[in-house]
Amino acid sequence: MSIMLSVEDLRVQFPTRTGTIDAVRGVSFTLGRERLGIVGESGSGKSQTGRAIMGLTPPHAKITARKLNFDGIDLLGASVKQRRSLRGNRIAMILQDPKYSLNPVMSIGRQIVETLRTHEKVSKAEARRRALDMLSSVQIRDPERVYDLHPHEVSGGMGQRAMIAMMLITGPELLIADEPTSALDVTVQLDVLRILDDLVRDRGMGLIFISHDLRLVSSFCDRVIVMYAGRIVEEIAASDLHNAKHPYTQGLLNCMPQIGADRHPLPVLERKPEWAA
Repeated sequence: MSIMLSVEDLRVQFPTRTGTIDAVRGVSFTLGRERLGIVGESGSGKSQTGRAIMGLTPPHAKITARKLNFDGIDLLGASVKQRRSLRGNRIAMILQDPKYSLNPVMSIGRQIVETLRTHEKVSKAEARRRALDMLSSVQIRDPERVYDLHPHEVSGGMGQRAMIAMMLITGPELLIADEPTSALDVTVQLDVLRILDDLVRDRGMGLIFISHDLRLVSSFCDRVIVMYAGRIVEEIAASDLHNAKHPYTQGLLNCMPQIGADRHPLPVLERKPEWAA
């Protein structure tokens, strides 16, 4: 499997009045044309890892890495213009909640067209046709109607599908999905995951799937990275997750509901200081 993304010793720091916060501490991994899950609790650094790859970290943060390469391009050494040309084109990111990610005063179709025409020289008519085709590919039944709607006029599931369409309109090679299903009902979650699965398989993309839901990641991804306090504590094949060795991963698995099992008292994850050392 050819490597698309290489990350070595990635660190993200945020200066504050009371000192420096180390959000990501020495994260290293590679990604090919596969589905890689990054799982962890809130504050574990998983989203900041994705944002550092995208170049979406706030300007006051300090980002360092021995290597942060995408297809031979040094992302940390790239110019602002080069990063902008990659972002939304060859590398795309689906954010957590469409209510806060889509522009509320622009129609859905106009936002998708704007994304396409930013990176490709196409006519308005061609851009509209491709946007409608993309809305159809994410299983929106009446794309012409949805094209003219504003984000507040659609459901959460349809808004997330529109966000996926906007991120995929340029045919990216790497897709980062940050909690793309956390705001959705379970049945809608399955629909969105099915769409992502089909697109990754058909287009041959690399996918980084960021989530706090260990069961979801284990069933959807090929490999799983478990993060705690800004570091990777375990990397394992998704199919082998039940054999996880690290006590933190074991604790997360033990906290998941088990049908038919006596869970009284409910298990508590006891954290150890050395996990964050």
